[in-house]
Amino acid sequence: MTDVMPRKLPYLHREKTRHGTITWYVRIGHGPRVRLRAAPNSPEFMEQYRAAINGDVPSPASVKPSGDPRTLAWLVDQWRKSSDWGSKANATRRQRENLLHHVLEKSGRVPFRAVRKEHIVEGRERRQATPFAANNFIKTMRALFRWAVEAKFLDEDPTEGVTFIKTKTDGFLAWTVDDVERFRARWPLGTRERLALEVLLNTGLRRGDAVRLGRQHVRDGVATLRAEKTGVELFIPILPALAEALKHGPKGDLTFICGANGRPMVKESFGTWFKNACKAAKVAGSSHGLRKLAATMVADRGGSEHELQALFGWQTGDQSAVYTRNANKRRLAIKAAMRLASGS
Repeated sequence: MTDVMPRKLPYLHREKTRHGTITWYVRIGHGPRVRLRAAPNSPEFMEQYRAAINGDVPSPASVKPSGDPRTLAWLVDQWRKSSDWGSKANATRRQRENLLHHVLEKSGRVPFRAVRKEHIVEGRERRQATPFAANNFIKTMRALFRWAVEAKFLDEDPTEGVTFIKTKTDGFLAWTVDDVERFRARWPLGTRERLALEVLLNTGLRRGDAVRLGRQHVRDGVATLRAEKTGVELFIPILPALAEALKHGPKGDLTFICGANGRPMVKESFGTWFKNACKAAKVAGSSHGLRKLAATMVADRGGSEHELQALFGWQTGDQSAVYTRNANKRRLAIKAAMRLASGS
């Protein structure tokens, strides 16, 4: 809706919601407030206004006219102005922007009230060849329409009941200890590649946080920084292997991990560069695979779910339980095998 009416109408009031949305309502004296939901100056708006003045509360059909001209692109623009959007991490917003670009390119002019569950399902099915992209599509659409319902633009969420595509992979390939040793042999102390590996392995940070880590975060041997993705505050001791790598360098002035020019790297370019370093070392892995190895090592050495959550910045026990459950199964299997051996 527009912020300003071209002419003053009796008993018509303007109000801004906590989400920054401009709403219009009719109130005569101390009587009830009647919300007008059509676009200002449209025939539907004036029809609702006259009905409210006459004491007729608009029916649901007139509140949501089928001719509502507001589009999906308009709704997304309102979402971008909201606190819901602003509260998300930069990485989350970037991921959503990339997906929304393609959605709006195809369907930006579609009235957002016309979007139904079957349209969301259709969008998922178009992406079924890339299940992670399909599931990210659902997550983004769900976040958009849940906000739209809360902001009173819609009464029902068209993503309700839409399921994710089941994936047949555990995601990023986890490194093995042999992979680490192969990488270290190819990239000795004193190389940028080796320093990057030690930062990732000895902190368990996501790449977006690893490329931000620098001496300014370290006090009394412990690095403190807030996770880019979740906003959780992380406390990470500088372990001996990392301290040794930092001593040999090369490191940047602002960040430990740096480009050839000594300047900080963004996570996207770092991911490509590190992937190439892995290929040169004949390691079939990525930066995130080192985070999975670090979590596995902590769990295998008896780390609890709460310890894993604190170190890796997970906000629920879902992810930490995966590692502790696997570690417990391994210990139980070894214990059971020892019982077999003692009986033979």
